[in-house]
Parts: sequence; structure tokens; C-alpha cells
Amino acid sequence: MIHYGKIKPRVYLETTVISYLVGRQSSDATLASWQQITRQFWEEYVDDFTFVISPVVLTEASQGDPEAAQRRLEVLSHLTVLEFLPEADILTEKLLDAGAVPQSSNPDAQHIAIATVHGVEYLASWNHKHIVNTNKREHISQVCREAGFEPTTICTPAELIREFHMKEDPKTYTDPVIDYTDPMLEECYRMKEEFAAQFNSVEELSAHLRKVQEECRRKGMKVVSYYVPPEKREQQKESEGDATRQKSSTENTSSGKSE
Repeated sequence: MIHYGKIKPRVYLETTVISYLVGRQSSDATLASWQQITRQFWEEYVDDFTFVISPVVLTEASQGDPEAAQRRLEVLSHLTVLEFLPEADILTEKLLDAGAVPQSSNPDAQHIAIATVHGVEYLASWNHKHIVNTNKREHISQVCREAGFEPTTICTPAELIREFHMKEDPKTYTDPVIDYTDPMLEECYRMKEEFAAQFNSVEELSAHLRKVQEECRRKGMKVVSYYVPPEKREQQKESEGDATRQKSSTENTSSGKSE
């Protein structure tokens, strides 16, 4: 559970979320409900979260139907891009080697690794094959912890909206009815498969993503890094521990005086 305060939690938007956001309105009730949830998340929660993406999202979003790709890229052009780092490559390899993400789905492992390395609080996705798969989430988190990182919270936009409302006012929220199979998601999977098939290794994909990153900079897009080296993470934990102990000691002292 993330504690909401003055600093807005960051949400990494995986490619399927953007596809639902800009897709043409569907006549299918299930698909239309997913689109409505995604648009609600985008329009109503922009002041509550900081949305971020990566070169992987940009590259996947450019695949498929040219008109649809243009709509996706237009939305993405206004978002902050996370810098592609060597640490993400290492974590990607660990996720693939451990079987937390299939070897054939290198880009999906990159999504998770980039969000995790940068300490992004949430990764929002509709990709139930390899990312928000309930049977895989704990395995993914375990691999990230063993690599020395605090795992990002993997969730659907619906789950993130639910957590937000449960935090703010549990009485006002009811769970949406969701079916996890639809034509738009299948199209996203095909796009991902076509993209992944272009690369024979993590190294090849990484080289491509670095080129995309430089192109983002040339276009004037904001490219940032939230990465904190291991030694600084330890220092932060120690500082937080000291602050907690000091607060507890102060409260106990105050309680003793009041008695």
C-alpha cells in the first residue's frame, strides 16, 4: 500500500493502457468497460499520480496500424520518459532466467525492470499474459527483491483506482465487472510479439532502446532517472529507521510525562 501525501506516487503506463486510452469506442460491452476505466484513470487521476513511460512503451506503441500508432504516440509525447539504464538490463536478464517472464517476452521483462530500477511505485497494465498475471506477480516481486530492489506494485488501472478509493473513502467505491479477454488486447499481444521477434537478445533490444531514448531527447521530451544506487538505498533505510526510532522515543517520553 502506498501512502499518499505531498509527493504524488508515480505510475508507469505500460503499452496496453495507452492502447485502451486512444482506441476507437467499441460496441462490445466488455471492451467498452475497459476503455471507460482507462479513460477515467487518465482523466480523473492525473492530479493524484505522476504518469511515466519508457523507450519500450514508445517503441511498442509505434507498431501496428499507422493511424492507431499515431494516436498512441501523440498521447505519449507529453509524458516523462524514464532513462534506460544498465541496471535495467541486468534485472531483465534475471527475470527471464528465473522464468518470471517468458524468454520470448523480453520487452515485457524490460517494462518491469525499468519501473523497478527507477523505484516507480506502480506499474499499470492490462497485459494479463506476462505482467499483471496473478500467478506471476509474486514470482516477479521475489526476483526483484533478490536483485536488491523494492518491487514496483503491478496492477491494472481498475485495481489502482480501487486502491486509491479504498485509501480515500472506502464507502464510495464498488468494484467494476471486468473480463480479461477482448479483441483490442489480442491486437496488443500481436504487436508485442512482432516487436519482440525483431531482437535475438536482451543486448540487441537494449541497443535499440538507447537509440529511441536519444531520439526522445532530440525531440525535447523529458527524460529522467529516479535510480538510487544500492549504497544510497541502504543509507536511506538507516535514516528512515533512525527517524522512526526517534519518533517512537519522543512519543514514549511525552506519554510518560503525561502520566
